[in-house]
Amino acid sequence: MQIRGELISKCNLLECIQCGKCTGGCPVSLKSALNIRRLIYEVLIRESLDIRGRNELWDCTTCSTCSIRCPKGVEPAEVIVGMRSALVEGGRIQPTIRDVLESTFKYGNPWGGLRSKRAEWAQGLNIKNIAAGDKAEVLYFVGCTPAYDPRVQEVAKALVRAFEKAGVDFGILGEEESCCGNEIRRMGEEGLFEFLMEENSKNFERYGVKRIVTTSPHCYNTFKNEYQGGSWEVQHYTQFIADLIELGKLSFSREVKRIVTYHDPCFLGKQNGVYEEPRRILTSIPGVELVEMSRIKERSLCCEGGGGRMWVEGTNPQERLAELRVREAVSTGAEVIATACPFCLLTLEDAVKTAGYEGKIQVMDIMELLAEAL
Repeated sequence: MQIRGELISKCNLLECIQCGKCTGGCPVSLKSALNIRRLIYEVLIRESLDIRGRNELWDCTTCSTCSIRCPKGVEPAEVIVGMRSALVEGGRIQPTIRDVLESTFKYGNPWGGLRSKRAEWAQGLNIKNIAAGDKAEVLYFVGCTPAYDPRVQEVAKALVRAFEKAGVDFGILGEEESCCGNEIRRMGEEGLFEFLMEENSKNFERYGVKRIVTTSPHCYNTFKNEYQGGSWEVQHYTQFIADLIELGKLSFSREVKRIVTYHDPCFLGKQNGVYEEPRRILTSIPGVELVEMSRIKERSLCCEGGGGRMWVEGTNPQERLAELRVREAVSTGAEVIATACPFCLLTLEDAVKTAGYEGKIQVMDIMELLAEAL
């Protein structure tokens, strides 16, 4: 596979000084054969790079810790994405990844859910449907996981409650909402990502969308940083809700007496610098006591949910970062691990079970805690 030249130019690899900070900071490098410094070295010195059989490429969560720590501005995570693209083009991918890509192309989501069922979570909630002709100031972009996963649907419902309590004029796209494509691009399917970007952008323009609020940091990240030519403003819900609280538009009626620790999602924190807004929300909830883990903000430990890892098992499934994160949370004395990402919510909840902490600590989205206080 001749991908060497493209990777060198696209990822600024000639600036690499082989310092090893990328590998040293990589959260999966200690439990995987993945070594990004060595991969970059191979790209630079080999005329032809054959990446067949490199299963460790799928261990990467694209958390971008490597890119953040690079002193020369190299984009190591993009090297992984580029190599995955070559594997996708050659049809050398695992069945689970193939199924995700096919489902997203056919149904507009990676979970295999029918498009006709995308808005079922909202039945009985009397939410405006912008695609059906309703007018609204804010588009609530629900996202695939909150739309189809029963656990994460509760987060979407909690957010709707907060919108209504604050008097926000909002609506959804219903069945016309499609996957944002953030994870699709990171799994290497650039063509499908471009298709989704074009489809979503046309919908935003068609329905006069000027302001978007997302459930997922992954949607927020790709709308903000990767969609091109859009005239809309996008916020993650933590930014939007924090503003409502600060402006006095969202108030609370009861206490939530919980000791809470907050897990920073990579696509919200490391990649977009949104650290304070989630904490402002938590500390504004009456009764909540916020305690911090040792690794927070830009040092937060990845849950292993990003970069397509929700659909592909790593090469060392016995040692999960989410379990390490849960143990770290338990050590703070917290009763609740709060997060603000659907993937983090699901991976951490699973880790609570597999690490044997059921009944000792609970995983909740920030919006679920906030809804208890409304």
